Formats: sequence, structure tokens, C-alpha cells
Amino acid sequence: MNKFIPYSRQCVDEDDIKAVVEVLRSDFLTQGPKVREFEDSLAAYCGAKFAVVFSSGTAALHGAYFAAEIGGEDEIVTSPMTFVATANASLFLGAQPVFVDIEADTGNIDPDLIEQAITEKTKAIVPVHFSGHPVELKKIAETAKEYNLILIEDACHALGAKYLDTSIGDCTYSDMTVFSFHPLKSITTGEGGAILTNNKAFYKRLVIFRHHGITKESDTFQNKGDCHSQWYYEMQHLGCNYRLTDIHSALGISQLRKLDKFIQRRREIAETYAQTFKDNTFFDIPSEKSYARSSWHLYPIRLKDKYKAKKTEIFAELRKRGLGVQVHYIPVHLQLYYQQLGCKKGLCPNAEDFYDREISIPIYPTMSDEDVQYVRDSLLGVLEQLC
Repeated sequence: MNKFIPYSRQCVDEDDIKAVVEVLRSDFLTQGPKVREFEDSLAAYCGAKFAVVFSSGTAALHGAYFAAEIGGEDEIVTSPMTFVATANASLFLGAQPVFVDIEADTGNIDPDLIEQAITEKTKAIVPVHFSGHPVELKKIAETAKEYNLILIEDACHALGAKYLDTSIGDCTYSDMTVFSFHPLKSITTGEGGAILTNNKAFYKRLVIFRHHGITKESDTFQNKGDCHSQWYYEMQHLGCNYRLTDIHSALGISQLRKLDKFIQRRREIAETYAQTFKDNTFFDIPSEKSYARSSWHLYPIRLKDKYKAKKTEIFAELRKRGLGVQVHYIPVHLQLYYQQLGCKKGLCPNAEDFYDREISIPIYPTMSDEDVQYVRDSLLGVLEQLC
């Protein structure tokens, strides 16, 4: 077997390479003009006032929680159907994640279950746009407003997606939106992330947090003794080195110009899958709600109940046939670390059932029509053989 089609992959071309090489030949490799240019481009694309780029999506989540002053005895309400970073970043600051079950069809947090998870310790709601499909933001925002909570979108899957008549990232309904630029996301900077916000106070805290908690802005200095010296800088918070470089930013700028084309191709592939698989008897296909325009970061199929016991066998056979399928995700509350924190199996039954059924099949912009056909034929062939 020579053919291998991963579930996703980066799309880097000669324009991207040229943009990076130009920076390598310039005077700035780390914090130069490309960082600001990338931030301004992101803010303009999404329709937000401010964008702050970070070294990874995880760093961006950490930064968003810091900006929201989450810590101590605080809790965040979030989904277990996500990568562990969504929850982990709250632990970095001493807070605790509280997991709310998901909708069975989208894999997104169930907005009708959020209110019952809110306590006096709750500081923020952090919904995850699973697979690039937006959550029901308006409903969640109403709950956040009623309880005076901060709303932070984990949109690491969802750059290029839309909710109603808004773009994910414009923060119409939220206080901050977090993106990831890992190679398998909508666009890539190698590793990287960003936070978008319309809140100037959050913006200022984000900028200082990613630079060790240090500021060189004289109008913000609190120690007046040495502050007029040209070399003076002031560490005001315990921050981190979460800066993105000009090298990464140049790649991001180039990639962002192609984002609409990337999303269009993902949507074409998703539509082909939907038409092909709509009447199959082996699995359920992902839905797209009327309020959503998914970025289709993933294409998660869900095996029918009578076949989920064969998932391991099906997965292995698909890999043998050259399909780089994956599972997204092991619910966070089932991870050993979270079990040791007191999370129990059965906490989120829909998420656990989703995990038992889910297999992510290939979808990415540079897939050819022949690749798509191979995925369709191989998937159905394996299921007919094993089921």
C-alpha cells in the first residue's frame, strides 16, 4: 500500500515559503513589523478591534484566562469534547474546569445544560467550536450575561467559520476568541495562536502577559523611582514568553490571504461526503445547523450503535488501506490526570458515547477529487467487509 491520505495536513506553497525567506533575510526575526501586520490582518479579517498573537493555541488560552483574571477558587464551564489544553490552561492559573455534556449531533457543548453547572465560583464560560462548527453563541451569551460571566470562545477549529451573520472572531457575542495556527488548522504559522477581543483592557493585559509580564510603556509604570531612564522596563505580572516571531507571522500573513479558498475547498469536500454518505446504514454524518457555516476543520463520522463495538477493528483496517483516520477526542474528563482530580466516567454520557462512535476521516484543502473518491470507496468497502 503506497497511497496514504492523512485526516488533515498543512497547505504551504511557494508564496508562503517566499514570505518566510524574506523575513530570514531581513533585520527582524522575532518581534519586528510582521507581528503587528499579522495582528492587524487578523483583526480586519474577523472584524474585531484587537488581535494579539501567541506562540501556540495553548499559550493563547492561558493568556485569555489571565486577561479575564481567572484563578484561585474560580471555575470555568467548558466542554469535555476538546483537546486537553482548553481545560489545562485554567489549571495553570489555579482555577478548575467544570465539564458540561455535549449535543449528540454537533459535538458542541449543550447550551441548555450550562446554567445548571454555574456556581458562585464560576468566572467564565468557554465553549468549543468542535470541528469548526459554531456553538449556539447567542443562547450561551444570554446565559453569560444573566450570571455576569466572561465568555471566551475556544475557536481553535473555527477560523473562517460563521455564526448567523457574524464571523467567528469578531466577538459580537463573546469577550475573547482564541485561535490556533497549528499545521492542521484553517491556516498555519507552524505553531502559533491568537486572541481577538473588542475590550481594550483585555488587550493590554494580553500584550503584557505574553512578554513575561513586562511593560516598557512609561504611562503604565507604577514604580516612579527609575522610570525616566531610557532603559527602564517594569515587570508588573508573572507572565510568560509566549511571543510569536516575525518568521511565523510572515507565514501567517501569507496563509490568511488564502483562507477563504481553503474554507471553500473544505466545504466542497464536506458536501461531497454528505451527498455520498447520506443514506448509508453504517454511520451518521455530521450536521450543519441553520445558524452555522462550519469551517470543517474535521469531518467526524459516528458509527451506528450496533457497530461501535467494532470501532478498533474498523479504525485499524482503514489505516491499513492508507487512510490516516483519527479520533477526536478522548473526553477530557476521562483522562488519567482528570480522573485523579476527581472526574468520573458517566459525568458526560453524550460525550462518552460520541467518543465511542467517532472517527475523523480525511478533509483538507489540497485533497484531490481522486483522493476524496478513494476515501469514500475505502471507507464503505471496509464497513461492508467488517459490518
